[in-house]
Amino acid sequence: MQVSNKNAIRTRADSVSPILALCFAVLCLLPFAVSWDLTRALFTLVFSNDTFSQIPLIPLVSMYLIYSNRKIIFADITFGGAGGTAFLVTGLMFVVLARLNMGRLGPTNWASLFVLGVVVIWMGAFVLLFGVRAFRSACFPLLFLLFAVPIPEPILSHLISFLQKGSANVAEVFLNLAGVPYLRRDLVFDLPGISIRVAEECSGIRSTLALLITAALASYLFLRTGWRRMLLIFVVVPMALIKNGLRIAGLTLLSIYVNPGFLTGNLHRRGGIVFFMIALVPMAVLLLLLERGERLGSAAAGAPENFVREQA
Repeated sequence: MQVSNKNAIRTRADSVSPILALCFAVLCLLPFAVSWDLTRALFTLVFSNDTFSQIPLIPLVSMYLIYSNRKIIFADITFGGAGGTAFLVTGLMFVVLARLNMGRLGPTNWASLFVLGVVVIWMGAFVLLFGVRAFRSACFPLLFLLFAVPIPEPILSHLISFLQKGSANVAEVFLNLAGVPYLRRDLVFDLPGISIRVAEECSGIRSTLALLITAALASYLFLRTGWRRMLLIFVVVPMALIKNGLRIAGLTLLSIYVNPGFLTGNLHRRGGIVFFMIALVPMAVLLLLLERGERLGSAAAGAPENFVREQA
């Protein structure tokens, strides 16, 4: 180990020393230890509300991404005192505010504040122990942790309302294509023999978040061009609306022409995964096309150089 300047201690390694790993683990567990009551309440919220079911999985994905690229990320470790301390102090402030709950926040909002504080503390611990260069190399896995932060109110309610209305509009298109007579009153459809309402549970907020997380992860793993990554992510919203509308219209048509029990059966209660997979198919095709475009673009850009080398 050698001192490179007054503010950083630099070491070159292909992996993290056990002491640094232990210190990082302690700092990451610190907010849970000092706020055990909030931690228990958070787990209660996660297991009682499917909207937040992704929270425990996000850190595992980030850990895997960092571990799989550890030789690059930890090739040049420095001590980032100033930046790491700033992150840690900010994160601790969020945790303290969530714990005090002086604004009498609702369950979603204090959970958002608490988890945001935990994520910022984790980022601070990373910068403090491994340095800014390591943070830049692990930028996506660390920022990916923000997907674990619950969407606060009233943003969550506005998103659900947007998805409800958008899904109802798409469902109306499918009903028109099927030639089914109906009378629409905002989110209510009066059809032959039945009336349905596009409720909050039909908004598809959970599957939309899952699609967004999947698209962000796939764009990082398989694409290199910024605009192609953004395109794949932007497609999530229209694809989610089409998926939700197809589900609403499909269940409605099945209940009218096959069996009314489809509106309350397993396909309605547990069939979300089926329509989620349907939405993944066109997104996978788009990903393949974008990846192929990148390969062709790279090959075309490298062709003149290769030609010159062959001529030489």
